Amino acid sequence: MIKKLLIAVLLMAPVFFAGADNVRFIMSAPNVVSAGEQFRLSFTLNESGSDLQLPDLSNFEVLMGPSTTQSSSIQIINGKTTQELSFSYIFILRAKEEGTFTIQPASVKAGGKVYQSNELKIQVVKGQVPQQGSSSTQQQQSESQGSLSSEITKDELFVRTELDKHSVYKGEQVIATVKIYVSPTVPITGFEDVKLPSFEGFWTQDIEIPGQINFTREVHDGKIYQVGTLKKTLLFPQQTGKIRIDPFEITTTIRQQIKRQRSFFDDFFDNYRTVSARITSDPVTVTVRDLPAAPGGFYGGVGNMSFSAKPDKLETRSNEAVSFRISITGSGNLRLIEAPKVDFPADFEAYDPKEADNFNVTASGMSGTKTFEYLFIPRYAGDFSIPPVTFASFNPSTGQYAVQSSPEYKIHVEKGDDSQNTTVTSAYSKEDVKYIGKDIRYIKQNEYKLRNKAALFFGSSFYWMINLGSLFIFLLVAVIYRKKLRENANLQLVRTKKANKVARKRLREASHFMKQNKAEEFYESVLRAYWGYLSDKLNIPVADLNREKASDTLIKRGVEQDVIADFVSLLDTCEFARYAPSAAGGTPVELYGKAVALMGKLEKQIR
Repeated sequence: MIKKLLIAVLLMAPVFFAGADNVRFIMSAPNVVSAGEQFRLSFTLNESGSDLQLPDLSNFEVLMGPSTTQSSSIQIINGKTTQELSFSYIFILRAKEEGTFTIQPASVKAGGKVYQSNELKIQVVKGQVPQQGSSSTQQQQSESQGSLSSEITKDELFVRTELDKHSVYKGEQVIATVKIYVSPTVPITGFEDVKLPSFEGFWTQDIEIPGQINFTREVHDGKIYQVGTLKKTLLFPQQTGKIRIDPFEITTTIRQQIKRQRSFFDDFFDNYRTVSARITSDPVTVTVRDLPAAPGGFYGGVGNMSFSAKPDKLETRSNEAVSFRISITGSGNLRLIEAPKVDFPADFEAYDPKEADNFNVTASGMSGTKTFEYLFIPRYAGDFSIPPVTFASFNPSTGQYAVQSSPEYKIHVEKGDDSQNTTVTSAYSKEDVKYIGKDIRYIKQNEYKLRNKAALFFGSSFYWMINLGSLFIFLLVAVIYRKKLRENANLQLVRTKKANKVARKRLREASHFMKQNKAEEFYESVLRAYWGYLSDKLNIPVADLNREKASDTLIKRGVEQDVIADFVSLLDTCEFARYAPSAAGGTPVELYGKAVALMGKLEKQIR
């Protein structure tokens, strides 16, 4: 009875401790701010709490707070319902002066206990003053003419290739990180063409990063940027001297505002256009030193590694296969290590090793295990020994070689049946092993069809049919190809032919958003479909296309006034719905039907 009680207590104890550890109290804020900038300091608790004790905030000016919010989420997994609550306390602070400040943990009471949050380090840099134009008058003139509100400079948007080490040994791993730095005033909407460096002189291994770029705040040259990681690559230099890493190039799309001051609505609905900006990083250089003179047993391993070697059995019979496995574990250039040499006895028939690896490539480098499996077959009975295997690796942190050796293994072989089948591991095919006393192996027995040597294919009727058919196919392909070349030479004709197809595809995308009740994306997709259609159909760049120019061009192309009026009404409805949803009339379903019908009318009337 006492034993059962103890077992029950031991089983229930983790449940109580787990419940106590479920309370989370987290403090969060930007890691970098500028002097005079307002930022949010938040405390999040997953249970109802009271008596919040704030840390010392004398280095900052508290502008507002606390503002409390509460949220809850419900999950149903395999019929089990779980609910999670979140309570937040939000303060608005402003940094007084430059420096790096540590905010000590806060405390709160929850469930009769006191919990402490984490501590935070916040770096405060010099306040940044936005760049101004030559005069406000020139800025107003440029806005009234529809020019860009600002030009992107190299200080506002650039790419850097950062290395964790600039001086390494040959074979030592280097982590190259490509980052994009974006000023908070630059609205990036996406990425297009990317040109990767060749990394000539290195063996490379990509490090997996999230597909969605996460931007964080960082300070560079005293300025705050939104920084995102584009690519991480593990580099292993294969030559000595100075190796240059070519620039990284990427094309970004930026949404820029064009203000027009012609009417109340044009002032209310600011127009935007998307421009492309190609940015290139500066080349970087790595200095690679040669390794010191290597001892015996060095097979190219550079890093922090351990070594082991042993056979799968020490007693066997003649003509039975035995596996000898060598494992190398650690971090470094594991993938580039060559197979160590094993001196098997002369009476052993040995085969080339099979390689297997289990690597983990992370932001800290490559680590894991590389295995070499040697197969050998003792042909005669007796006692044999496998001498120690030596493995040397160079450790860059110490600048010295680490030499390791395996024990000497004694193999006892008893006489076996020479006619028996040899046991072979699944990693080896039967062609890898030969048998004593068998001089003919693996004869392929296939049935072959024989033909009369006097029967010639040249000059036969079948020969002429093939030649004439080939000539006909060649002429047919040539005619079709020339026709396609003439059509593709007229780029405007190609765009005009594909305009309706592309627009229909975009309208289907709008239908998808409509079904998901995403109103803003739906109206934006309808607008993109029509502006793209008219740009291709009327041969007008999208950046130069507006409703007045589109209407005038449609009149010249013979489109009826009613259809043009429907087109203008459709644009107004979409713009009202995007920026003032309450002022828009009709439902998305009705608007989608009108958009499809109007597209058919335009396709018929545009000449």
